[in-house]
Amino acid sequence: MNVTTASLESHRTRAIHNALDYSVKFWFMAMVVGQVAFVYYIVAFYGGALAHGTPEAWNKVLPHGYVAGDVTGNLALGAHLLVAAIVTLSGLLQVVPKIRSAAPTFHRWNGRVYVSAAIIASLTGIFFGWSRGTAGGAGQGVGITINGLLIMLCAVQAWRYARARDFATHRRWALRLFLVASGVWFFRVGLMMWLIVNHGQPVGFDAQTFTGPALIILGVADYLLPLALLEIYMRAKSGGNSWARLGTASLMFSATLLMCVGIFGAIMGLWLPRLASLVTEVGTYA
Repeated sequence: MNVTTASLESHRTRAIHNALDYSVKFWFMAMVVGQVAFVYYIVAFYGGALAHGTPEAWNKVLPHGYVAGDVTGNLALGAHLLVAAIVTLSGLLQVVPKIRSAAPTFHRWNGRVYVSAAIIASLTGIFFGWSRGTAGGAGQGVGITINGLLIMLCAVQAWRYARARDFATHRRWALRLFLVASGVWFFRVGLMMWLIVNHGQPVGFDAQTFTGPALIILGVADYLLPLALLEIYMRAKSGGNSWARLGTASLMFSATLLMCVGIFGAIMGLWLPRLASLVTEVGTYA
């Protein structure tokens, strides 16, 4: 192999490596936009309804949200929603490499908050799913339960390997935790992507009862598919050949485009309209 050929080969290899890195950065940037919008929605809608003395507005979104007279249950649900917002925002901060390297103390304490909040959110989510019921019935309840169990497993593993100072393994489990803890967000984004692709038609499910095979599949795919993509990425990053890296970059880029469609749909079709309806209901909103 002459010098020119070797140089071209080296350049091609670097380009493929960069393509994989850029595809993941593109994916994460989309996640940041979508999850920050989701956190704002949680705080503004649920917190706004509570602040204006109209907690019954929660029932426009949650089938068994606010229950008059059930003080304990309502307080627990409010705490669950607050913890869900903390988990989402804390998770984003936890997986940014620059924050981890520039502020290790913050990373450690934020990690403790994140792991604790994720476990609490999982336990309360499972409890409410089976005690008050979920939209979609038992099928969605099973999906939520599996998601909650995976969250707790990943949280414990991430904490255990951090304590053992096996940071390479800790980061892998932390990334898994970030994805499974985002299952609720992925469900909404996936649902809106599915509706947009099908021109607004509820293909595979009944919009009135919120039941059907499409929702059952989505109820487990919202965390299993991201986990599968992560495993593919980690294998390609650590030991894949150029073709594996290029294929993974293409897969990540395509998945991100679909995710962007769902994020746009969730913001414009779910979160903003619900906030607008709350503004109309209470007259003013701050």
